[in-house]
Amino acid sequence: MFDLSGKTALITGGTRGLGKAIAGVLAKNGVSVALNYRRDEGSAQAAFEEVRALAPNAMLAKADLADDGAVRAMIAEVAAKLGKIDLLIANAAATAFKPLLEVKPHNVARTFDLSVGGFLAAVQEAVKHMGQGGRIIMISGIDSVRMLPGHGVLGAAKAALESMVRDLAFELGPRGITVNGVNVGYMDTDSSRLYFDAEFETMTQRAASRCAMGRVPTLEEIASAVCLFCMPEASYLTGQTIMVDGGLTLGFPLAP
Repeated sequence: MFDLSGKTALITGGTRGLGKAIAGVLAKNGVSVALNYRRDEGSAQAAFEEVRALAPNAMLAKADLADDGAVRAMIAEVAAKLGKIDLLIANAAATAFKPLLEVKPHNVARTFDLSVGGFLAAVQEAVKHMGQGGRIIMISGIDSVRMLPGHGVLGAAKAALESMVRDLAFELGPRGITVNGVNVGYMDTDSSRLYFDAEFETMTQRAASRCAMGRVPTLEEIASAVCLFCMPEASYLTGQTIMVDGGLTLGFPLAP
C-alpha cells in the first residue's frame, strides 16, 4: 500500500494500542521500526515479536518520556542501531482521569512532562539524525477540541502539542522535514476501555451511530492515515493537524 522501503521509524508508546498498530503498518511496508515503551516488559516483548516477524530489524527502545535525559539517550541508541531516524511518531500519552478541581500538581506535571516535554525532547534529538524528507507526526485526540470529562489536563497538553506542530513546521521546513498531527476520535484501545469501564460497549455503539461511516474505526485504519504523512509524496503537507474520526465531530451535538 505504501512504498517506504529503507525508512526507519521510532514510535513512542509503540507496544500497545494505536502505537502498535502504526508499527505494524509501517513494518509491513518496509520500515525498520523502534518501539518505545516504559515498563511493561511482557507486553513490550509480545508486541516486539509480532513486529519483528514483519521487520527483522525492529528493536525495542525503553524510556520514560517524562525523563528528558532518558528520552535523549533513547534517541541516540535508536539512531546508532538503525543508522538514522526518518520518521518520528509521537504517540505516547498518560494522565489521571480526574475533574480539574481534583487534579493534583503532580498529575499536571506528569501529563505535561510526558506529552509535551517528551515530545519536544524527542524532536530536538531526532532531527540530529533526520535528513531531507524526514517526517514528524504527533498523535492528538478529540479532548483537544471537545470537552471530555476527566480529560482537562490531557486535552490541554494535546492542544499545546497541536500548537507546537505549527511552530515546528516552520522551524524544520527549511531542512525538508515536515511536521503534522493526527487527531483521532473514538477508538477501541486499553485506554478507552479503562476510561469508559462498564459503559464501554454502550459508548462504542453511541460513537458508531454518530459517525458518518456508521461504525468505529479499526486501529489499522487510523494507523494507515498516519502513514500517509510518511509518504514522499506528502512533502508539501506540513503544519497541519487533521481530524481522522469518521465524521464524529462534524454532527450537531443535540441531533437525535
